[in-house]
Amino acid sequence: MQKIISSIISITLLSFLFSFHTMAAPADNKLPSYVKWGQIAMTKTKEKYPNSEIVDYKHIGMETQKNTSTEKFKLIVKQQDKKVGVMVDLTFDTRTERLLNVDLKETSP
Repeated sequence: MQKIISSIISITLLSFLFSFHTMAAPADNKLPSYVKWGQIAMTKTKEKYPNSEIVDYKHIGMETQKNTSTEKFKLIVKQQDKKVGVMVDLTFDTRTERLLNVDLKETSP
């Protein structure tokens, strides 16, 4: 039960961070594209680490190739008393924004 509550709190805090960012968005209220991809990165990380809590999130940047782009993130997950870094690369078709590949790699926090 405590893990569920801490997961809800983590998601709420991250949602707050996303909403806080939107308050500082330009007048047209268009969110940066990485916000959408960041939510996907968190979802994929929770799928791989279901009994963990995401405690930190950072957008590393985007790489663009000819027909594809890759959004890169680093998330920190807490599993029991251990923190693990997770690099998440989301590759998608630049034109259609269809997700093509998800690459998750453990790293140091």
